[in-house]
Amino acid sequence: MIGWRGAPNAAKTRGFALLAAAIAALALAGCGSSSDGGGGEEANLTGSGFPGIDAANTRQAQGTIDSSNVTSLAQAWTAPIPGVSAFGSYASTPVIDKGVIYSQDLASNVQALSLDTGEVLWTRSYEQASYGPNGVVVADGSVFGTTPTEAFALDQKTGKQLWSTILPRNEHEGIDMAPGYRDGMVYVSTVPVNATESYQGGGVGILWALDAKTGKKLWHFDTVPKDLWGNPSVNSGGGVWYPPAFDEKGGMYFGTGNPAPFPGAPKFPYGSSRPGPNLYTNSLIKLDAKTGKMDWYHQVTPHDIYDWDFQGPPIVMKVGGKQAVVAAGKSGIVLAADRETGKVIWQRKVGKHNGHDDDGLLAMRGETSKLKTPVTVYPGTLGGVIAPMSTDGSTVFVPVVNNPQELVSGTEKQEPGPITGEIVALDAATGKVKWSEELGSAAFGATTVVNDLVFVTTYEGTVSAFTADSGQVVWREKLPAGSNSGVSVDGDTLVAPAGVAAGAGQVAKIVAYRVGG
Repeated sequence: MIGWRGAPNAAKTRGFALLAAAIAALALAGCGSSSDGGGGEEANLTGSGFPGIDAANTRQAQGTIDSSNVTSLAQAWTAPIPGVSAFGSYASTPVIDKGVIYSQDLASNVQALSLDTGEVLWTRSYEQASYGPNGVVVADGSVFGTTPTEAFALDQKTGKQLWSTILPRNEHEGIDMAPGYRDGMVYVSTVPVNATESYQGGGVGILWALDAKTGKKLWHFDTVPKDLWGNPSVNSGGGVWYPPAFDEKGGMYFGTGNPAPFPGAPKFPYGSSRPGPNLYTNSLIKLDAKTGKMDWYHQVTPHDIYDWDFQGPPIVMKVGGKQAVVAAGKSGIVLAADRETGKVIWQRKVGKHNGHDDDGLLAMRGETSKLKTPVTVYPGTLGGVIAPMSTDGSTVFVPVVNNPQELVSGTEKQEPGPITGEIVALDAATGKVKWSEELGSAAFGATTVVNDLVFVTTYEGTVSAFTADSGQVVWREKLPAGSNSGVSVDGDTLVAPAGVAAGAGQVAKIVAYRVGG
């Protein structure tokens, strides 16, 4: 997939490339505070410092903003985003805890800001360019985060670094995620991508569990084999791009990245350098959070040849009365699986598809004569579900990107084509579409639910509120720059990052809107 699990890369049309003469700083996002609706019995795991708003990743925020007062939202303050990288300035969603916003930019710098005024309370500078997504989690008096080379813990009150742990094994690996946290353990994964290269041979995604007090490595889970299906000089893959979701029984759920090269490499068309399904790429996986033992996995796209990570942060919730986990990825597939067995309850395609969903299976079986080129493929490298979803317990709100990929041959592709976006509301019990609405541009930012509203940002630089039941737009504001981040909400205040200053006169800022201004 791409840096933030969706973006194209610099050298290979994957990382944040120039989109319409602007840096496609499409890095993904996450963040927040929570209520009962989506988490069910997981409500006891909620906390305002989680990247997914709670430990179940529902992105259902607690606040007083609703359809009765949303039109009175007005700008309260703005704060500059200090860091800049080749991929933009921001690719996370700030988390809020006890009146303080904790924010990380794409230079890996972390700040604490007053929710009331936007005043900077402290800054911890790293100045290490991140591909994104990144971000922090706040728990037990600490702020946990990552740079491209290490996981770290900061003192929540002062920003002083408490520990740091290097995780990448070589120059082909990096870190691009906000950590997960549960019961004194921090979860961070490497990916075969960093700010200087993407998917070079030998890059392996490994998920690590670290002691929250010391940073000591406790266990690890290899998302792909270290021999990389027999050809580590060419192949790479796997890794985790977003924080896992946790249930009340000690289970943790996460999605994994794609295998590479894709669609293939010289002398190895259609991924023939990596025979087989390439486990555990493009999969939804459940582990025991304490031990790392795998309970089950479900691979969505075996032998992926189109960069279709199943990277999105899963949501732990009930669907139709069943204990389930709902997940999605760049394949444009959303599914609900039984939490105990991994059996799929329902599956739904969203966005544009044009008949190529099983091309990886054809390549794996050696039926490449059925794969005609040149061809346009939907979803493309930047298509599908790139950013995190949200839920109010009865509906799942999916940000969708429609983007074609022009495949020249089994080893070569062109730059991504035109990009558009939409938001799709799915019935949580059945997966059926309740409503969908076109957006002005790509939906690279997460959706966020607050009461009877769902908020979404766009790459061109707007933030909008839709009614959760019908998809009616009831509030919309222009941001000072483009955005690929979701919003945070606490009380009567909405915090919207605008970190993609790609147009003339645009300035990367965090903007706070408040009921009544």
